[in-house]
Parts: sequence; structure tokens; C-alpha cells
Amino acid sequence: MAVVFAYVTTPSEAEAARIGRALVEERLAACVNILPGMRSIYRWQGRVEEAAEAVLIAKTRADRFTDLSARVRALHPYELPCITALRVEAGDAGYLDWIRHESLALSSPG
Repeated sequence: MAVVFAYVTTPSEAEAARIGRALVEERLAACVNILPGMRSIYRWQGRVEEAAEAVLIAKTRADRFTDLSARVRALHPYELPCITALRVEAGDAGYLDWIRHESLALSSPG
């Protein structure tokens, strides 16, 4: 199973932490990194905007990305959040196995 890094921008480090914790607790991601202090310049609704943001990088299985993306949208305050998947082409085998295992959906009991 392929591994992806989900790249998500958020309006603050606190929002990134709130969303990231939910993703890990719900096993949608094995790990989340939060990079505060990003500055974004972008075009939105016909105007050039600038804002401070934080980046959230969630490490997950490729087959979990759709669910992860839906959950981020549900938790995210932006009307149109940046949620993209970057496929991991290579990496330490043990680390990638850990991501696969920790982001595996658990079966419900019974």
C-alpha cells in the first residue's frame, strides 16, 4: 500500500494542532507535523491576499486519503482549504511500514 503525505494549510498553529490531533486519534494519519510561521500570498475572489498560516503534514496510507480529506474539510474553518496528497516514492522501509500500520482503519468489534 502506497503512503502519502497530506499537505494542509491552516490559519494558525492552534488550528493545525486541533485538526492534526483529530486525524491521529481517529487513525486517519499515523503522524502529523506542524510547521508554524508560514506566510501565504494568494489570489482569492479576484483579489491578491496575504496571510499568516501554519502547515500541517499528515502521513497516511493512500487508501485513507479520501477519508482524511473529508475529515479535514469538516474540521477546517476555511471555505476552500488546501488539502493535497504528495505520494511518497521511497523511504525507510520500517518507517513507511509504521505509517501503514498506524493509519490502518481498525475493524469494529463483533
